[in-house]
Amino acid sequence: MFANPRNAAAGSLRQLDPQITAERKLSLWAYTWGEVSEQMWQTQEEFFAKLEQWGFPINPLNKVCHSVAEIEQNFNHIMEVRSSLTYDIDGVVYKVNDINLQERLGFLTRTPRWAVAHKFPAEQALTRVQNIRIQVGRTGALTPVADLEPVNIGGVMVAHATLHNEDEIKRKDIRIGDMVVVQRAGDVIPQIVEVKLSERPADSQPFAFPTICPECGAHAVREENQAIRRCSGGLTCPAQVKERIKHFVSKEAFDIVGFGDKVVEEFCRDGILHDPADIFTLEERNQKVEALDLFSVAQNDGLRLEEREGWGTLSVKRMFKAIRERKKMALNRFIFALGIPLIGTTTALLLAKNFISFDALQKEMTAKDMTKLLSIDGIGKEMAMELEAFFAEEHNLNIIKKLRTYVQVEEYIQDEEVTTVLSDKTIVFTGTLEHMTRFEAKALAQKCGAKVAGSVSAHTDYVVVGADAGSKAKKAEELGVKMLSEEEFVQLTQKA
Repeated sequence: MFANPRNAAAGSLRQLDPQITAERKLSLWAYTWGEVSEQMWQTQEEFFAKLEQWGFPINPLNKVCHSVAEIEQNFNHIMEVRSSLTYDIDGVVYKVNDINLQERLGFLTRTPRWAVAHKFPAEQALTRVQNIRIQVGRTGALTPVADLEPVNIGGVMVAHATLHNEDEIKRKDIRIGDMVVVQRAGDVIPQIVEVKLSERPADSQPFAFPTICPECGAHAVREENQAIRRCSGGLTCPAQVKERIKHFVSKEAFDIVGFGDKVVEEFCRDGILHDPADIFTLEERNQKVEALDLFSVAQNDGLRLEEREGWGTLSVKRMFKAIRERKKMALNRFIFALGIPLIGTTTALLLAKNFISFDALQKEMTAKDMTKLLSIDGIGKEMAMELEAFFAEEHNLNIIKKLRTYVQVEEYIQDEEVTTVLSDKTIVFTGTLEHMTRFEAKALAQKCGAKVAGSVSAHTDYVVVGADAGSKAKKAEELGVKMLSEEEFVQLTQKA
């Protein structure tokens, strides 16, 4: 028996021998669609009927509910029969039935507004805290992790649980040697729920959170009103360097195939990598290693990669090929790969759309004028401050300069079909619109090639004024920015 169904299914599909996959007898419930040439349904209910008509299996527990009471009743029923099901579930998903309403509601960064998960209460188990250790992340954050006596929770052996920060440890009074109740939040992330004080050892001592980085010895500082304590060592801290390189090669950044966490840890440990740019000199450095240096670790990159344990000629060639294929990179992925705090994939794309080139972005950041940055809808003050701080750090600028000698950062290209009079115009919405929601109006503007900002500035081209407009309309009037009614805005979107 496999311990975890999700891992068993994923592992079965990834078998090199398809005969092994065939023997695993995987099954599925069909529940959604991807790319379709023609949508022949107006509701989720109609879609499920089509699936059955086409011969796909659908879950018999699917049900259309017409009230909150009916939803709650159905949730309780499924929770009751959960243990008798032949597959694992961790909750129920509620979806808006009407597809047109789904399209109007749209998506957040990663999740739809028209669907929400209602999780079952998490399974719990009792185990002991064997140790509390500190991990240092790429931004220098010190994160405490509890090492536990391994315990089975819902088919998964749990041996570690994050403790988040020092305040969390104090609040729950978690100590080494304590018996604790552990659960997997959302049936995924292990967390300590409570301490069994009645079973606490007599010689127990409160955990003393370090004020010195365990990796580099630099001071670990906690800013006022911040929950996180951070290492002040910056990129002189080996842990931060290692985590930053892991982020750089991750799937949503440079996505270098075969360059996983273990490779990064090995190369950082042996002094082969000191920053992300070193990745692009690996092949050249490897070719220069003399035969006499094969087993010398005294020189940082003294080992020829083909001769290292776990490596071979073929695996090294593949890695070098994967690195060469990443010497041209999309602007948004390059921005994300830099690992700037608070700048995720969505914000990186937003910056790419608004600045078009990395040179333009860097020039704006080093000018220390956040006016344009703060006018972008979706960029807040904290993000702007993190961007400004990142580009003010000389070491970061040196790494960027070094990277760009090896990597061609492509300019962002707008969709070809966007050729309206609103292309590249910056629009701000204020007040209540009558015929569409604010979200729909923003989506329409962006579809026409416009940039939607959250505040009015000298860079604003139009302010669309709805009912009960406030300070934004007043500021537009002061700056002489053209104001449009909702009707005028709609008319502009229809002009090619």
